[in-house]
Amino acid sequence: MTVFINSIKFNRSLVDGPGVRTVVFFQGCDLRCKGCQNKSTWDMKSGTEVEVAELAALLKKEVCNKKITFSGGEPLMQAEALLELVKLLDGFDIAVYTGHALCDVPAELLDRVNYIKTGSFREELKTTVKPFVGSTNQKFRRLR
Repeated sequence: MTVFINSIKFNRSLVDGPGVRTVVFFQGCDLRCKGCQNKSTWDMKSGTEVEVAELAALLKKEVCNKKITFSGGEPLMQAEALLELVKLLDGFDIAVYTGHALCDVPAELLDRVNYIKTGSFREELKTTVKPFVGSTNQKFRRLR
């Protein structure tokens, strides 16, 4: 199985979940929120296609602290590949950032990740003080 990604930021983020995290930006977005900071992730055809197992192997090798956030774009556009990737990263501290509602996230994915950020970005509700979200309508939840 393959997945389309935009980029990977290794061990550089303090704002995409607890701790210093690696962020994998998925390619493709079906929400296209006004004011989005990642417009380059919207078009699926602009991404790099990689084998899920190959990506998992790279992350296991390079992410020494085992803290990863899957963002986008919209990771749920590739939910099957995301779930396969999460399964291959057993033992990692995983956060998923989605603009969709919690009820739209597959239950099996929720059972396997540590954190979930839900809700679309709303420019008129932008915040820089609420941890791990871009707008006050969004929710960041610890799952396990």
